[in-house]
Amino acid sequence: MTESALSVPGRRVLVVDAWANAPRWRITPDAERAIRDAAPPEWDVRVMQAPTVSDGDGGTPPSGEALAAIADAEVYVGFGISRPLFEAAGRLRWVHSAAAGVGSALFPAMRESDVILTNSAGVHAVPIAEHVLAGVLFLVRALDQMVELQRARHWDRERFAGAPSVVREMSDCRALIIGAGGLGGAIASRFTALGARCIGVRRNPARGPPAGFERVVGPDEWRALLADCDVLVLAAPATEETRALVGAAELDALPRGAIVVNVSRGTLLDEDGLAERVRRGALRGAVLDVFRVEPLPDASPLWALPSVVISPHVSGVSLNGFWRRELALFLENWRRYQRGELMQNVVDKDAGY
Repeated sequence: MTESALSVPGRRVLVVDAWANAPRWRITPDAERAIRDAAPPEWDVRVMQAPTVSDGDGGTPPSGEALAAIADAEVYVGFGISRPLFEAAGRLRWVHSAAAGVGSALFPAMRESDVILTNSAGVHAVPIAEHVLAGVLFLVRALDQMVELQRARHWDRERFAGAPSVVREMSDCRALIIGAGGLGGAIASRFTALGARCIGVRRNPARGPPAGFERVVGPDEWRALLADCDVLVLAAPATEETRALVGAAELDALPRGAIVVNVSRGTLLDEDGLAERVRRGALRGAVLDVFRVEPLPDASPLWALPSVVISPHVSGVSLNGFWRRELALFLENWRRYQRGELMQNVVDKDAGY
């Protein structure tokens, strides 16, 4: 720690546990400085120097430094929060996670407590949406087949200019995006800018369609739309309600040229069923950044499919954008917290996001 971990009477303590093991998520010197500069006189800011795991949502063992520092902390900022850290905290009132998912942080003690939990949903939306657009365009413009021909040094115009051809424009595509929040909205706005028509799926469709969507439907309505869906995007939180959301029946309802995208969690999708349908040509392909088991096992049939774009859970990577957006979110919420105002990104512990 760069500050003393000893409790000082009358002082309020903020613990920042964000020295991520992955450099792209690690707190920057500018972000640390901005947090210290924003601290009112009655606050002690303790910035951890021990590495922490930024993958996932807080289920990994904490460092000894963080365990000691959190004992009298009122606010904790990290990549989720583990059960040992929560149990070591005697004065905790608010936990902010620099991750979007919160599944591992919703253990019984946290769920039953009055500790506020906020997350970083939407902070990764820009790079993930760009990743999704790039992957879908790769398949829509048949670049997967062009790369294959290039490696074989084979010139074959007829495959693309002849009939039938898999080459399309985005304006020919109808997208169904499950999850119409910050991430789903960022994806829809990019699709729509290129002419695609987007329908969103959200828990409460009565709130109306966000920008980028022509309309939204509820959890009981979207399956009826699969037959007309060219691109199915999974961008919803991982909860018990979304577990195994897209299985054999849903995959079989999609048209032959459909593309499946998953940037949520692997638990939402039947990967083996997807692989089998892509292999036999029942689906055009897939763009997958998350998997049921990570790293993706060598034995997975997905590896052998040229029309499946596989990335190792890195769609959210950004050169400079993450801490710029993360810092803005946290500082605004810290200001609201101190004033007793409604904060952004408060997690519904019962809903799981």
